[in-house]
Amino acid sequence: MLTRRRVAGAIGGLFATGRAAAQAGPQPVIEPLEDLVIVTRDGARHRFRVEVARTPAQQTVGLMFRPSVPADGGMLFDWGSPRESSMWMRNTIASLDMLFIAADGRVHRIAERTVPYSLAPIDSRGPVRATLELAAGTAERLGIRVGDRVEHPIFGTR
Repeated sequence: MLTRRRVAGAIGGLFATGRAAAQAGPQPVIEPLEDLVIVTRDGARHRFRVEVARTPAQQTVGLMFRPSVPADGGMLFDWGSPRESSMWMRNTIASLDMLFIAADGRVHRIAERTVPYSLAPIDSRGPVRATLELAAGTAERLGIRVGDRVEHPIFGTR
């Protein structure tokens, strides 16, 4: 049984042991899902329904423990303002594509096919407003590249 203290420790970013997060099990979907569109350089528009992780608690857990990510789904991590972003795959079962997105909605960096359970940091390599996690292979399948545009209200679009 999880105690408030253990949960607070995990949520507070104390990843030293990760016991509370590991014991948390499958996480609920963050509702309501929101529309997000990626516009590629050739003008193709790819629509997604994403969860938006805005709170530190939501951002700490992210897509941990989920066996898969829908082809048209994902999770958008809203950092509030531009900053360096560093992600990892601890307790994350499904491989992901991570898109690091600048404040103007442009894709700054893409980390494709991340390694499940890896503790290696995956860095934005520059300040970004948000990080978008999609099912592994999505960027390649849809031809998403650095410089493409993401439309969502946090970028002042849509």
